Amino acid sequence: MDSAAAEPFGVYVHWPFCLSKCPYCDFNSHVSSRIDHARWRAALKRELAHFRELTPDRTVSSIFFGGGTPSLMEPETVAEVIDEVRRLWPWTNRVEISLEANPTSVEAEKFAGFRQAGVNRVSLGIQALNDRDLDFLGRAHDAEQALGAIAIARENFERMSFDLIYSRPKQTVAAWRAELKEALALAADHISLYQLTIEPETPFFARHARGEIALPKDTRQAELYETTQEVLEAAGMPAYEVSNHARTGAECRHNLVYWRYHDYAGIGPGAHSRLRRRGPAGGTVTHAIQTVRAPAIWLDRVDRNGHGIAEQEPVGRAGRLTEMLMMGLRLSEGIERERLEAEAGTEIEALFGRPLLQDLEAAGYIEPVSDRLAATLEGRQRLNAVIAALSARLPEID
Repeated sequence: MDSAAAEPFGVYVHWPFCLSKCPYCDFNSHVSSRIDHARWRAALKRELAHFRELTPDRTVSSIFFGGGTPSLMEPETVAEVIDEVRRLWPWTNRVEISLEANPTSVEAEKFAGFRQAGVNRVSLGIQALNDRDLDFLGRAHDAEQALGAIAIARENFERMSFDLIYSRPKQTVAAWRAELKEALALAADHISLYQLTIEPETPFFARHARGEIALPKDTRQAELYETTQEVLEAAGMPAYEVSNHARTGAECRHNLVYWRYHDYAGIGPGAHSRLRRRGPAGGTVTHAIQTVRAPAIWLDRVDRNGHGIAEQEPVGRAGRLTEMLMMGLRLSEGIERERLEAEAGTEIEALFGRPLLQDLEAAGYIEPVSDRLAATLEGRQRLNAVIAALSARLPEID
């Protein structure tokens, strides 16, 4: 059995449809009111079967329905996809099955259907707890609907998380601290807190370029981030990843598959996969796989070919190490020395150079290197720069 077979393995299912497109969102999501659910069920199951052929000897540890707005799926679709995953792969004893939902699509009867289908964890896109900021963010729900959705989720699922976005225009530290305390009173054991960023090719990008949106200055953004860490740490929900907080044992196990750089299969339009497969000369080769983004084209390709794969490329050693850094340094636990050195074929100190590691440690950006390479809280605030400095040493190893 190779090492990949013994590690966690996740299945991601992308549902690309939303009721409306949020102005800050750059995800592969599309507004559509006419969906052939039976055809989508059949296509998702068919692509799952194709990925099963690419992943012999794997055992599924998690399934994640993302999007888009997966809570717009029919419970029957969710049930059939889960049953197909169970038929195709063996499972670990405690498979985590998560589904993302927006408050506008939350109904008690539908959530009961998702629970019956096998979903055991939901993540709600709340984003703000007041109507003014919800309106600014282009959300289709109000604060009252958000509170109602949280209550319904808690009634139906043992594990529940929700998202908030901060660093909104004119947001003060005091206002954010009060909103965090309100959120903690509503939360179960996990919460995701994302800093607002202006992404290219979104309506917010154009408005920001015209000067219609002014984000808080860098110093205020740093204060908001530090306040987030302080309040959540005091509440017993420290950050285990840059934007994710949980009580011990309540971390999202599917997302840990990504951040710990294990293998996963991505199903649906625009989904990504990282899969280790046997190479022609022996050993394993990591492949980066992406399906076509456009839902209609994806459906046609699955009907014709049994899958919607558009790109499939091997990832070289430098690329794998860069991805490992990009994912693993987001975690407060960092990256295990043993895994990093096994991938690199050399010791961390030889890989990056002891002087660079000492400089980053002296600047307070990484922890002293022991059995893991980990960024400090301050380093995670400047993660792009830390990763750039480390990954600049990698091309020469390929």
